Amino acid sequence: MTDNIWTYASETHGIVSGAKLAEDREPEFISLRPKLLSEYIGQNEVVETFKIAIEAAKKRNEPLDHVLFHGPPGLGKTTLAHIIANEMGGTLTVSSGPALEKGGDLIGILTHLQANDLLFIDEIHRTPKPVEEFLYPAMEDFAVDFIFDKGAHARSHRFRLNHFTLVGATTRVGLLSAPLRDRFGIFRSLDFYSLEELITIGKRSAVILDIEIDDEGAVELAMRSRGTPRIVNRLLKRVRDYAQVRSDGIIRKKTVQAALALEGVDNKGLTHLDRRYLMTIIEFYKGGPVGIEAIAATLQEETDTLVDVVEPYLLKIGMITRTSSGRKASESSYEHLGFAVQQKLLF
Repeated sequence: MTDNIWTYASETHGIVSGAKLAEDREPEFISLRPKLLSEYIGQNEVVETFKIAIEAAKKRNEPLDHVLFHGPPGLGKTTLAHIIANEMGGTLTVSSGPALEKGGDLIGILTHLQANDLLFIDEIHRTPKPVEEFLYPAMEDFAVDFIFDKGAHARSHRFRLNHFTLVGATTRVGLLSAPLRDRFGIFRSLDFYSLEELITIGKRSAVILDIEIDDEGAVELAMRSRGTPRIVNRLLKRVRDYAQVRSDGIIRKKTVQAALALEGVDNKGLTHLDRRYLMTIIEFYKGGPVGIEAIAATLQEETDTLVDVVEPYLLKIGMITRTSSGRKASESSYEHLGFAVQQKLLF
């Protein structure tokens, strides 16, 4: 009797068959990344460069030249690496400079790469020097050198690699060593996106996320996204939550304003950290100039965070200037934060 009950319950709930109930199924992950160059929005010169380079490499049946991307975070460096792998018909292996602690870590990855595969190293400027040196023969000769034994008995063996493409990404290109930098064949800088491009990206992502957004809502979202696609998509998800819970499920201008007020994002896209950064210069250091280390110490933030994340956009929109003496707050930053403009800024 017990067995019959167990069999009935098992068959009813899909245990015997292995099937899951609809409510037990894991939600499908939705990626907002474009998969092909034809789907990519913005960075027109960069896209055109890769259309030509990829087509030429395919005609010659060669791997694509090694690629170095540099620019602020969130502008599409990782996305372009995925796209290049798709266009070349290879597999993308992703790592980062800090994760490659030993030469063996890198050699293990390199020896498993197949022809036309891509190795993407994010924050490549943070790769340890001993590991970086393994990249030189790998990039130039598609080989790695092993040293066996030590001293008088030391022997060297060269292991041939499949022809692959290294794609490096960095926010601090000046920290890259010259020997490594010179081994990249394609060197491209990514810049902030225009308002029109961000509007298009926001609308495309809204379609993928199955949320309705009107034109004014898309413009308001784009204006607060700091010229960065990653931020457009991140804010869109927060506004979608607000629209579905506190509104009628449609993203309009007022919905964006209300949702992002909760997130601390103002009408220029500045966050709490951005405003604290500017107020520190204005209130503590009388508008500057002041060194970045002093600002970081006052805010109790990492210097790299300020240099890589906060400053690029503030420089772009003219809120601060960088001089040989340090950072200075501009007149527009005083006005935006509601401070009286100092006399010295007016002359």
